[in-house]
Amino acid sequence: MTTTAGRQGAGWLSRTRATLRDVAADRRMALMLVLGFGAGLPILLVFATLSAWLRSAGIERSSIGLLSYVSLAYTLKFLWAPVIDRFDVPVLSRLLGRRRAWMLTAQLAVAAGLIAMSRGDPANSLSYMVVCALVIAFASATQDIVVDGWRIDSAPTERQGMMLASYQLGYSLARICAGAGALFAADAFGWAPAYGSMAALMLLAIAGTLAAPKAAAKDPGEDAGEHPGARRGWRPALREAVVDPFADLVRRKGPGLALILALITVYRLPDIVSGIMANPLYIDMKFSLSEIATVSKVYGVWIGIAGAFAGGIAVSRLGLYPALLIGGIAASASNLMFAWLALAGHDLPLLVASISIDNFAGAFAGTALIAYMSSLTSPAFAATQYALLSSLYALPGKFVGGLSGFAVESLGYPTFFVMTAAVGIPVTVLCLGLRMLPGETGPAPREELTARA
Repeated sequence: MTTTAGRQGAGWLSRTRATLRDVAADRRMALMLVLGFGAGLPILLVFATLSAWLRSAGIERSSIGLLSYVSLAYTLKFLWAPVIDRFDVPVLSRLLGRRRAWMLTAQLAVAAGLIAMSRGDPANSLSYMVVCALVIAFASATQDIVVDGWRIDSAPTERQGMMLASYQLGYSLARICAGAGALFAADAFGWAPAYGSMAALMLLAIAGTLAAPKAAAKDPGEDAGEHPGARRGWRPALREAVVDPFADLVRRKGPGLALILALITVYRLPDIVSGIMANPLYIDMKFSLSEIATVSKVYGVWIGIAGAFAGGIAVSRLGLYPALLIGGIAASASNLMFAWLALAGHDLPLLVASISIDNFAGAFAGTALIAYMSSLTSPAFAATQYALLSSLYALPGKFVGGLSGFAVESLGYPTFFVMTAAVGIPVTVLCLGLRMLPGETGPAPREELTARA
């Protein structure tokens, strides 16, 4: 037993060393790390970190909840993705190629938006802050579109896993900077220098874009401004992009698709809605920005990473449906910790416990849901079907989350978080109902699920 474990440990270390050598030898991995950093930096600055700034300035929670609608840009980015994919940026595209030209344009817009926001005062000009947040969110979502396109074009399929790993690492480091880093800076120097420093960090992503090689276009006419969809007409392109993938899901899943879509719609609802009011709760419970940064934005990120790994192990060891059920119940029930915190007031150990349970459970549930949505896709439409499903799971939470501030103002924090936890009841019923569907009695074979994910 010990010998087998030792051999497995030695094999894991050997594979890890080989992976690190592989990453170090491939320049594209380092570039994806930097590009991932640029993609991950803006989202918290128009979401959780911004909500802390607004609440510190005395902005009503109802207004903070409504401002979260700017994050819809990340969910709706598929609407303008075809424009980014078809048309060139004047002048820049001739110098850098289409992908990098759009990437640079989006990054410059993010940096400009952050500089503009740093000069704002939410207490006296909230509308100005809203405009800045909209510009940043739109530019950031556009950057996501182009970075994904560059990644797909620049590396073969067998390298995409490592490219994504580098991207996710950069993204996580950026979230620490935009979360904990911004809060520490705001606590020490004020919000204006904090957001100004975040704008300066976008220079890393801009440098990565300029250093990136020009990706080989999938279509010979791409760099000349042509696109296969443009030559075939917009109707066939629309049919292939939306109608055919959804028709394939209907054909394969039949009437059970309604139950599947219902589960995807509500599964992450408690986590998304409660997340908007988390920072205002911490502020109202009199936690300092440094305490919030340390516990929520540094410690909490690593707890979330651990939860994501645990979710992956659960999918592998227990199966897809048990992991989905456990994640759904745990992520919803974890909101009861915030209700407890709201009743207890300023209690640092309880804050640590609440964030630990919430981040671990939320990341566990997120991994299980991603695995489940991946298992639903067909090889012929994998990317498009996954994009549609992922938009479906995020969109309802964004709409409902915008009203979360009104709910807190009307009901108070404890009742609000208990209500979000109660969403776990229909989530549990839907998870159990999936097992009764024809052909849904268990997870896909492990090798098939791995290939799809």
